[in-house]
Amino acid sequence: MQSKIDEILTHIAHSHQQVARVLDAKRQVAVRMSEIINHLPDIEPELDGVDGLLDSSGQINKSIISYLGGLADLEEAVAETLTQVMREMAGQEEE
Repeated sequence: MQSKIDEILTHIAHSHQQVARVLDAKRQVAVRMSEIINHLPDIEPELDGVDGLLDSSGQINKSIISYLGGLADLEEAVAETLTQVMREMAGQEEE
């Protein structure tokens, strides 16, 4: 039974690693977009007026929110997985 748990943990760890890679890519996009915004001039930027500026800012905010939401989902998935594994291991010890 322990080998099955180890195998499941290995697969879960691999899936969490892939999710972390996706989140890292999202983070890099959000960081790069923020760097671009920092380099924009403060006076009269040419972003199609105020509407263009608001749209661009909104897209950056959505990207950051998406990244943070993904981190929260990953943390929750890891916590749920570890909870199930700990319950299974505790059940084995009782037997």
